[in-house]
Amino acid sequence: MSRLLIKLIGLILIFTGIYFFGQNIIFVSGYYTIFSRSLPATISVLATMAGSLTLVFFRREASNLGWILLGIGIVLVFLSGGVILKATSLWNFFVAFTALAAGYKLLNEGRINF
Repeated sequence: MSRLLIKLIGLILIFTGIYFFGQNIIFVSGYYTIFSRSLPATISVLATMAGSLTLVFFRREASNLGWILLGIGIVLVFLSGGVILKATSLWNFFVAFTALAAGYKLLNEGRINF
């Protein structure tokens, strides 16, 4: 098989795994009258956006800062109560994890060792 086709299959498998994992994660937001209640949600969005922009545009100069901002944003999303994790079946978890692992191996190494 051509190398490009293998990489494309790996990328499709990774997106399939993310899709199956993402089916049971719900992100919510709401309007709060008390300003301090919505502060973690606002800061999480701003930190995630700043971290993403830093990683995309200033990769060489400030990659550590970008990862730190992204981590702070993810932690604040969970602290603000904006993420609801639904129960998942073992089969759904198995399919998602297998697709992610196989896609990663195909994307990086071009083959899967059994």
